[in-house]
Amino acid sequence: LPLLEATLLQLASGSHHPFYNGFYYNHIMNDMGNGQDKDYFNGARLVVETSKDPVYSYNGANVTLPCHYRYEPDLGDKRKIRIKWSKLRDDYTKEQDVVVAIGKTYVAFGDFKGRAHIHRASRHEASLVISDVHLKDDGKYRCEVIDGLEDESDVVDLRLQGIVFPYQPPRGQYRLNFHEAEQVCQDQGAILANFNQLFQAWSEGLDWCNAGWLADGTVQYPIRLPRKPCGGVHLAPGIRSYGPRHRHLHRFDAFCFSSALRGEVFYLDRLAGMTLEEAKQSCQDAGAEIARVGHLYSAWKFLGLDRCSAGWLADGSVRYPIVNPRPNCGPSEPGVRSFGFPSKGRFGVFCYKER
Repeated sequence: LPLLEATLLQLASGSHHPFYNGFYYNHIMNDMGNGQDKDYFNGARLVVETSKDPVYSYNGANVTLPCHYRYEPDLGDKRKIRIKWSKLRDDYTKEQDVVVAIGKTYVAFGDFKGRAHIHRASRHEASLVISDVHLKDDGKYRCEVIDGLEDESDVVDLRLQGIVFPYQPPRGQYRLNFHEAEQVCQDQGAILANFNQLFQAWSEGLDWCNAGWLADGTVQYPIRLPRKPCGGVHLAPGIRSYGPRHRHLHRFDAFCFSSALRGEVFYLDRLAGMTLEEAKQSCQDAGAEIARVGHLYSAWKFLGLDRCSAGWLADGSVRYPIVNPRPNCGPSEPGVRSFGFPSKGRFGVFCYKER
């Protein structure tokens, strides 16, 4: 078993290229079990297929990324197939190894240890199961089937259902380098959004004139209504891009991405309101924590949280979520309203409690 696991580790780090010359060669173990190998020329073609449509999931869920392979013509079952799943960057280059398997033995890597395994319920299945989905699991995955010299793969897209929200820290606009932007999103129960997530948010109505970091180190912003301060009135609606920026020197806002919640957000108040410290204590007394900005946005979008009462959040901001716009509750559009970061004042509080 240690030797097999070492083989799996070696397989994960190596690169495999298909061998094409009009025929197909396969390198499989013989039936004598003595470690000797045989080369088989069989004229069969290996085909690997995943879902053509994105697979949707959400934070904390379990998800299966389908993958099946077959031979044309069929060669039967006596074959030592190796299966490798990798997570890809947007340009389809490898970002990280996820799982490598030979037979029933598999090794999961990095953050996927204990969360990922191969599902082989049916013949020629090589599906990937990810449990307790994390926000950063969103992205493209390659299912690779290796049979000796033959190596075929296909790609499936895992997308988390979530919401993108722009974020500025208390000290104001354009104060975050890339690494600080990563941290503030994490502090708000979120991660830096990727381009696909920002594009989806734009298609759903997000219009924001301040430029913000994305996960790939580019700086962009979504415009639905073209106007002079936001790229000009003559440009079409769309995502405006500054392209890649220096991750240490350049400073912008951040676009954060949060998914569905594992718990609930609720509102507490006192007749005279609360200071920020009193608000934090009230949530603790209720067996919860003060909600983060990502919690409030997620509760607004996924749980329909609608409250026309301002409340403290963990970052010291005061906000409230409106699903059904009405008089005295801000603009005529649904959204999360912000009072900024008041240094004084007494308000209610939004608390978050995990299930």
